[in-house]
Amino acid sequence: MRYKVVPPVRDREFLEAAQRAVPLVPGTVEDCCIRLVDETSAPSRDAAREFLTFLQALELVEETPRGFRRRRVEVADADLADTFERRVFGASELLDALRIDGPLTADEAFEALREAVPRWERDRHTDWVAEWRQRTERLLDWSVVFGLAERENGRYLAAGSV
Repeated sequence: MRYKVVPPVRDREFLEAAQRAVPLVPGTVEDCCIRLVDETSAPSRDAAREFLTFLQALELVEETPRGFRRRRVEVADADLADTFERRVFGASELLDALRIDGPLTADEAFEALREAVPRWERDRHTDWVAEWRQRTERLLDWSVVFGLAERENGRYLAAGSV
């Protein structure tokens, strides 16, 4: 399963704090979101919900029939780069574009991703291009956080590219 939610970019320390905020004993979405707001710098419950889903995509938390619970894995030990590329929609497509065509600006990266955006996603947003341009920038910036890409002079390139 690949997740679409890509919250605003934060650092690994934020991800660690967010994961710690999710209980080991399953809690409801609402309880988990309240804890994320109280224990991290998440600005709202809506933002906390995005981060909760993102943590699930990164396999740091899991959803059970009784709610969300923290997985017993340390953020520092997790291969977040691999999980991000495999489980977040658009990440592998953008990284492939950076590896083949990079370095790219965020706008050029969006153009590389444009055809992969499903029709139903285009139809559900009044301005789907603006929505997906923002999502592309977030994907690129998370790629930098996870060491998959680098940013130089406003352009992104695959990590290790010359």
